[in-house]
Amino acid sequence: MTAPRQAGRTAVVTGSTSGIGLAIAERLAAGGCNVVVNSFTDTEADHAIASGLAEKHGVDAIYMRADMSKPDECRALVEKSIERFGAVDILINNAGIQHVSPVETFPVEKWDAIIAINLSSAFHTSAAAIPAMRSAGWGRIVNIASAHGLRASPNKSAYVAAKHGVVGLTKTIALELAGEGVTCNAVCPGFVLTPLVETQIDDRAREAGLDRETTIRDIILEKQPSKQFATVEQIAGATAFLCSEDAAQITGTTLSVDGGWTAA
Repeated sequence: MTAPRQAGRTAVVTGSTSGIGLAIAERLAAGGCNVVVNSFTDTEADHAIASGLAEKHGVDAIYMRADMSKPDECRALVEKSIERFGAVDILINNAGIQHVSPVETFPVEKWDAIIAINLSSAFHTSAAAIPAMRSAGWGRIVNIASAHGLRASPNKSAYVAAKHGVVGLTKTIALELAGEGVTCNAVCPGFVLTPLVETQIDDRAREAGLDRETTIRDIILEKQPSKQFATVEQIAGATAFLCSEDAAQITGTTLSVDGGWTAA
């Protein structure tokens, strides 16, 4: 899929030094967007990712550190991006973490962190970006939710609650901005083959005493009818489409990329 052209636009992508976030930053840069790459680590490798995007695609790309668990830093990321580029036209709320545990033993600090990073950060960055988007009469907010924003699974209470919240936040923002040239949508991936999922495959295979292929088919992809992982490139393509002019009348909805998981 060719990236929809977004030459001259500026995009902020949270949690974008690896996995889905990096693929989205790459796709938007390929479409001509200036890109703000983000994580909380602030290493030489982080800055190298941004400079690599700039060199490869001929855009302006920079790295900005911000801890998405901290409201002030979420808002400052957007505010500094506007100061640097003069606008934030596209906001991709991608940062997220996961923890698996039954409700009664779910660590409180993990619950608080997941809600803060997976849900509250999208509220804070959106609140900071909306005034400039509204003033410009154009903007795209895309929240990377999950199939777990539409369906539940055991032992993932915080993640499911946060992603359901992201879907609700998406709908609310869309209604508030309808008719102003600013859209807000959510992409809901199923299982995507990322380094984090690779680790989960190995862990589950050891626990179950199964080989890798059986673990993927019968455990990891149990709920994904296609029995295939989505790729980070496919998630990036769906996100880039929602940022395009073709998607100007798509707002307040969810785009599932889950191999049929939520069709049932």
